[in-house]
Amino acid sequence: MSRIGKAPIAIPAGVEIKSEGGMVTVKGPKGELQQSLMDGLQVAQEDGQLTVQVAEGRKDLGAMSGTLRALVNNMVTGVSEGFERKLSIVGVGYRAQAQGKEVKLQLGFSHDVSHQLPDGVSAETPSQTEIVLKGIDKQLLGQTAANIRSYRPPEPYKGKGIRYADEYVARKQAKKA
Repeated sequence: MSRIGKAPIAIPAGVEIKSEGGMVTVKGPKGELQQSLMDGLQVAQEDGQLTVQVAEGRKDLGAMSGTLRALVNNMVTGVSEGFERKLSIVGVGYRAQAQGKEVKLQLGFSHDVSHQLPDGVSAETPSQTEIVLKGIDKQLLGQTAANIRSYRPPEPYKGKGIRYADEYVARKQAKKA
């Protein structure tokens, strides 16, 4: 079993975890998430902690136990605190505006780009060049941020485009005459 898979998950107050029928359900103040279990893996709850257990004689599931533990830990964190992903827009005339369940982007194209947000993800625009995505599902939030970034990824010469707030863009030198 992996080292990560052996580590217990602390369950904060207000979070309920149920494991039945090959599914783990985590309920908290911010919402509810579900994750399916592989055959041979179980989740046990004792003394306010959660552990992932591998069935006897199934050494091949050691690595998968660490993956399941990380997924369930992200679910617990999501329903109790939530996740946030920040995007930054760099470029003259590049802007973003959150309108309900969509984000309108002006990225130098002949038309505005309108990105529909999936259920469970909300967006805010504190300024015209910042997008803050919030949600309880870490995987869905990361995929939504990647989809928005894919409209205009940062280019290496001028650095224009959409980037993650903590992303470093390696700059190249322009062609010399």
